[in-house]
Amino acid sequence: MIALATPLDRPVVGGPPPAGFGLYVHWPFCRAKCPYCDFNSHVAPAVDEARFARALLAEIDRHAEEFGRRPLETIFFGGGTPSLMAPATVAAVIERACARFAPAADLEITLEANPTSVEVGRLAGFRAAGVNRVSLGVQALDDEALRFLGREHDAAQALAAVDLAAHLFPRFSFDLIYGRPGQTAAAWRDELGRALQHAGGHLSVYQLTIEPGTPFHLLERTGALQMPDDDLQAELYELTQELLGAAGLAAYEISNHARPGEESRHNLIYWRSGAWAGIGPGAHGRLDLAGGRVATEAWRLPKAWLERVLRTGSGERTRAALSVSEEVEEVLVMGLRLAEGVDLARLERVARLPFDRLLDPAALERFVADRWLVLQEGRLAATADGRQRLNGILAALLDGPRDQTDAAPPSR
Repeated sequence: MIALATPLDRPVVGGPPPAGFGLYVHWPFCRAKCPYCDFNSHVAPAVDEARFARALLAEIDRHAEEFGRRPLETIFFGGGTPSLMAPATVAAVIERACARFAPAADLEITLEANPTSVEVGRLAGFRAAGVNRVSLGVQALDDEALRFLGREHDAAQALAAVDLAAHLFPRFSFDLIYGRPGQTAAAWRDELGRALQHAGGHLSVYQLTIEPGTPFHLLERTGALQMPDDDLQAELYELTQELLGAAGLAAYEISNHARPGEESRHNLIYWRSGAWAGIGPGAHGRLDLAGGRVATEAWRLPKAWLERVLRTGSGERTRAALSVSEEVEEVLVMGLRLAEGVDLARLERVARLPFDRLLDPAALERFVADRWLVLQEGRLAATADGRQRLNGILAALLDGPRDQTDAAPPSR
């Protein structure tokens, strides 16, 4: 039997630093909608960027008035396609955020970009605006696959954009998607090999998933799109871990690989259940306030969000306090995605219960015995094999005991 009960005041050995506070800026516009994408993105013939810029600045001011001049660790421009923004708009947002919050000396400022010629032409402007990390949506290094994925660039343009980003920015990353219909392990090995010739300190490698409501979902339902079977998906995942690990880019999260110190600090705020303000249409946030932790969501449609910010001073649609069980579940769901796992002392502080009363002890013991989970030094972590099965593991761990947490008062 493994020992599950642990004291609430137990010291944590080798835990990660505090997650900190970040700012997420959502730019919802794209030149075209990719058939696999279920993000809040919109194709618009024209955008009144000056009005949207004023609204983004107003949202920064609103959050700063609520929080004061709190330390700011990261800014992340996501989308949509934020590389369609004018560099002057990006510069204005960065300047206002740094004026209203207390920016860290090593403030990480990331912008997502596509490798099309129009957007690549703006990269120097984004660097001059203050962006110090760029994440490129390459997605594939095969022209046929890029057409299938609805991308507007080819493999040569993608690699040229990566090389330019490496020249302009201190840090850069790019995304790849595997598990595509018809993809073989041999082809994926070759594609990853070419990617590694151009990679820096970070790569994001995602398995293609079919999301409800997307064109790919309709194609799959009608039988026009056949996804790889589970065995091949597992082989592609394991091949990814093998090749990237051998190249020094270990998986620090299920889909994200980095050399030590090159992890996305903004995304670590999410996975470590830190706090962030989300501004822009449909943006989500998590805020730690005097009364507890709250989840925020902005109005989703760009026009509705813009009109509400400019008319009422706020684009926030909902603000809901998280119950203790919701917060416990969020800490586990996000934290077990990370190789470092979950700080159990923090989990217990949230719930005011020892973790053996939060999790199903039989399921926990079984997963540790099967080497899907590791329990040591005050942390619970999923192994590489366990991260492939995380949905099932979480469902089993949280079945039943989590309901007890709402009876305990939160402590923060």
